[in-house]
Amino acid sequence: MEYARLGRTEAKVSRLIFGCGMIGGLMIKAEPEVMLGAVRDAMAAGINWFDTAAQYGDGKSEENLGRVLAELSETPGISTKFKLRVEDGDIPGQIERALEQSLKRLGMERVDLFQLHNNILLQASGNGLTPAQILGPGGVIESLERMRDQGLTKWLGVTAIGDARACRQVIASGRVDTAQVYYNLINPSSDFPAEMADGPIAGGGHNFSGVLRACADNDVGVIAIRTLAAGALAGDSYAGRGVITRDSEPDDERAKAGAVFDLLGDRYGTRAQTALSFALAHPAIACIDFAVAEPWQMIEGLKSVDLGPLPDDARAAVLALYQDNFGGT
Repeated sequence: MEYARLGRTEAKVSRLIFGCGMIGGLMIKAEPEVMLGAVRDAMAAGINWFDTAAQYGDGKSEENLGRVLAELSETPGISTKFKLRVEDGDIPGQIERALEQSLKRLGMERVDLFQLHNNILLQASGNGLTPAQILGPGGVIESLERMRDQGLTKWLGVTAIGDARACRQVIASGRVDTAQVYYNLINPSSDFPAEMADGPIAGGGHNFSGVLRACADNDVGVIAIRTLAAGALAGDSYAGRGVITRDSEPDDERAKAGAVFDLLGDRYGTRAQTALSFALAHPAIACIDFAVAEPWQMIEGLKSVDLGPLPDDARAAVLALYQDNFGGT
């Protein structure tokens, strides 16, 4: 296993971290002995961080992770996430209750990283939050800082989903330590210059331009998410849950994935390994949140670290294909 510095936290995280989410869903749906074996094997392979959320399986992911870790002698880094119901108001109270409930389910006194999981938007809409709601007086970060000061979490993070400009404002505030960033073979736009954030992009899909640069400029640790595009980049044996962004559809994602692998073939490992190697090649990405349905998929993913980052010429070919809108796929 290789390790990387997670931004200003200075934590050294394994390049793959164990995702406990709905995609794959092992920590939600598997039998208890399968969960225990998968976690034990992952830690033996060098994975030292596990990421979960209150929303995963209505708390089942946190409960199962806590139960499994209680049976093991070593405690890895733990991050979890919360999602606010904006219409309910009382942001400080919601955050305090969310962390209290997550800690109870995990059976822990504190977590290493507590992350906002709402969309970050320029204009308030639904349960999306604006930078002012996140950074302003009485907002999300103020409440998270209070939780941190009480010793209930070490670091504060966000999921950088929503409007790229709004995400960049929050990242550049100096008040968040980490960001979960969308980045994969069929939508690498978070690596594009910030000035490309307005309007559509050549390869289609949600426009995240400038997000990775904002993280690098502000020493915010990057956890890459959706590197397999909810399964579209992994193959038919992986169950996906669809897209989580605007401007794309599952059938479109699968068609683009087909075009990518028509180009790359199997020269860089399996589809999943190639997709993971693409993200591992980006210097701003500390680690990949990698969730699986079956233990063998974790083994396959771990081999991507041994295979190393996707070569520069292959990455350049993928980016050219993207700029060509996947040949009109």
